[in-house]
Formats: sequence, structure tokens, C-alpha cells
Amino acid sequence: MTVRRLSAGLVAAALFTPGLAACNATGTPQAGSSASPTVSASGAATASAAPGVPGDAKQALLASTREISNGNFRFTMSGGGSTAEGQVHEPSQSAEMRMTIGAPTDDLFMKLDLVHFKPDSWVKVELGGTTASSVPGVQKLNLGKYQHLDQTRIKGNRNLGFDFDKVDPAGSEVLTQGITEVRQTGDGAYAGTLDVSKAAQAGSVDPSVITALGPQAKSVPFTAKLDPQGRLSEMVVQIPAAGQTKAQEIRVAYSDYGNATAAQKPPADQVVEAPAEFYNLFN
Repeated sequence: MTVRRLSAGLVAAALFTPGLAACNATGTPQAGSSASPTVSASGAATASAAPGVPGDAKQALLASTREISNGNFRFTMSGGGSTAEGQVHEPSQSAEMRMTIGAPTDDLFMKLDLVHFKPDSWVKVELGGTTASSVPGVQKLNLGKYQHLDQTRIKGNRNLGFDFDKVDPAGSEVLTQGITEVRQTGDGAYAGTLDVSKAAQAGSVDPSVITALGPQAKSVPFTAKLDPQGRLSEMVVQIPAAGQTKAQEIRVAYSDYGNATAAQKPPADQVVEAPAEFYNLFN
């Protein structure tokens, strides 16, 4: 693997694209199912709802993402051998995310610790793996300090910046809008299929994988869970094998709605300005 420059979509793609992070993990998709009503994309139920579960499953799932837009929650994401966790706190216009992309045994392993406190952003980078030494300027990136980012140089880069008008890092609202079929599997539990070809705007599935999926993209299995207040607590999308990528599971979870806290700005003595090599790597 030769590393020249990482694309602007690396962070999201590595999280949500099976195989991109050169991971060693394997995934076996298992779509949740049980005796339950089925609801088509039009929302017409073909059986009575389970006790305590809304009769219109798709509408319940669409409604479950509304609280996310208020921008006060914690989240975790995993997929393609990579993980992310963090929080969004719109009241203070701040957010933070810690990402691990790949594993130390992979060709390229990366950790990112991102802090956003409008109008500023900082990132601490750790690059490792057998090909890390071939990354241009790696010595200036693995500093063990937070690098302050020039907003004019990351504008439009959804992985390095943060848009408080679009606070959901996984784009679950867009994903739920792509639901083609859903059945209720219990109290607050759902399973069905969604059209991921409509999910490119969510950033949850890399466009190259959507293309590789072909017709399969229009019927990808998923499961979802809602909390007692009807808010989305978990969504699992089971991406089938396509092209050179193995089948994988994308998992997104939300918690602590309304109880997130403001991000902590890094101490001044732990901050340096990001070098040109950093922007070259991600742009």
C-alpha cells in the first residue's frame, strides 16, 4: 500500500466503507426478524402493531431522528474496522469526536481527536502502521499535541470542520428517509430494508461502495431501536459484500439526549498551528 495523500472523505469512508481501513475484522450480517407487521415505503401497515409500538413503523423511525437535530447528544459509530465516539452540544456551539481508523497491525492506522468550539477547531493526530513512514510530513503530524485548524482551509471538508446546521455525524435522518420496507419486531425495535443509493448525502456509505453494490443498494437490511421516548438509540445497517469489499455492519448509537456537555478546548500549551502537511494529507 503506497500512501500519497488521504482523500477528504477518508474519515467518514473509513468508518462506513467495508475494507477501506484494511481491517482484519469480518462481519456476518444478520437481519433481525420476528413475527411482526410489515410496512411498505408508503406507510401502509399489513398487520396490527405489536403492543406499545406505533402502528406506522416508518413514520415512527422518521420521527425518531428529530431530537438529533436539537444538537445535544452523545454518539458512537463503528464499521469497516474503525470506531468513533463523541458528543455534540449545540447550546455552546461545540462538539468533539475521537476516531480510531484501522488497527496497529494494519498498513495504515490512524487516531484522530477532534474538538470543535465555534469558530475554532483542533485535531490531535496519531499515524501508525507499516506504511505510516511513507506519509509526507509524518514527523510534523505525530506531535502529540492539538493542531489548530485554519477554517478557511477546511471549509467544505465535513470530516475536519463541523456544521452546526447539520449536527448528526451519521446522517440518520437521511438514512431513515431511504427506508423501503420496515417491520416491527417488538417494543421500540424495528427491522427492514433501505435504499442506500439515497444515502450519499448522509455520509454513512461511501459513493464508491454504493456504485459497487449496484441493484443491491436499493434493498440493504437494517435494524433500529428507539428509546422509551421514541428517540433513535441505535441503527445497524448490514452492507452486503460488493466488489472487493467484504460484508460489514455499520452501527450508530445515540444516548444522553439533552444531557451532553460543552466540549473542552485544549490547553494553550498543548496547541500548535497545523502545518501545510496536514492540509495536504486531507484535502
